[in-house]
Amino acid sequence: MVSLKDISVRCGVSIATVSKALNDHKDVSTQTKERIIKTAKEMGYFPNSQARALKTNRTYNLGVMFSDEAGRGLTHEFFAKVLNSFKTEAEQSGYDITFINKNIGGRKMSTYEHCRYRNVDGIVIICTDFSDPDVYEVINGELPVVTIDHIFECRSAVVSNNEAGMEELVKYVHSLGHTKLGFVQGKRSAVMEKRLGGFCKACMSLGLEIDQSKLVCAEYHSPQLTYEVTWKMMQQPDRPTCVFMPDDYSAIGGYNAIKDLGLRIPDDVSVVGYDGIEFCDYLSPMLTTYRQNTAEIGAQAARKLIAQIDNPTTTFTEVIIVEGEIREGGSVKPIN
Repeated sequence: MVSLKDISVRCGVSIATVSKALNDHKDVSTQTKERIIKTAKEMGYFPNSQARALKTNRTYNLGVMFSDEAGRGLTHEFFAKVLNSFKTEAEQSGYDITFINKNIGGRKMSTYEHCRYRNVDGIVIICTDFSDPDVYEVINGELPVVTIDHIFECRSAVVSNNEAGMEELVKYVHSLGHTKLGFVQGKRSAVMEKRLGGFCKACMSLGLEIDQSKLVCAEYHSPQLTYEVTWKMMQQPDRPTCVFMPDDYSAIGGYNAIKDLGLRIPDDVSVVGYDGIEFCDYLSPMLTTYRQNTAEIGAQAARKLIAQIDNPTTTFTEVIIVEGEIREGGSVKPIN
């Protein structure tokens, strides 16, 4: 590994001068600084992260607290895209990321203890049980924190506008003539409450009856449960003309239930999803859905977290709301 001493010998200057040049100090001439930086690149020099941490009291490492209850992990397309965007933005600012868990080589520790063990500069919390005491330990700790799709009063958050998104989707379906709506909701969470609230709010503003028998519970990212509840809903005497699925991936189960009952999408019943994952472009017919802006969610979370680390006294706590958009497919039919 190339050291500062190696560069100093090659350039014929002191180690202190090399260090100042690489850290862009003012008391080194531009010509000398450029020569040292060029030499360092030619020699393949990389700063030692541990030495830099000791000097700056920073590791340039961000922790990621990510726990997918559906068991899909990073194969969950929505969260994978959010995390990829977060990672890209963090790397552009010179940061690495570390996934945080509770078990290090067989030794159990809390998430906050792991954050301290890894000496991360800050942490983002995404897709987890926000009622877990382990989460509250992190929230109440001293590290900078940003949450995604969940709001704590004392911490910054980046949230998709789930309530407004669902309102927009209901109004779109209604504009095509649908008044009998079915709603398959996910597991109880802040996201579920916002989406259900948006659905009910839009129905009331449009003068649509909210039929409790057509508000059913499944889980997010569960085609099997969505299949079961959709099957039962579609056997009601006065079945809905359009069914709202909990998310695009779960909509696969809804599609199969409808088709197994001998019904056609959208001729006999229309279907809409939520998320806008690419996978559902290949459903037949292509799913009409509300596409969340995963790139912006992840990037905003990284920017906010890094701002808290770089400028703690001038960065304020806020909730950043990210809008999405309707993506029209072929799963909704206009009716009279």
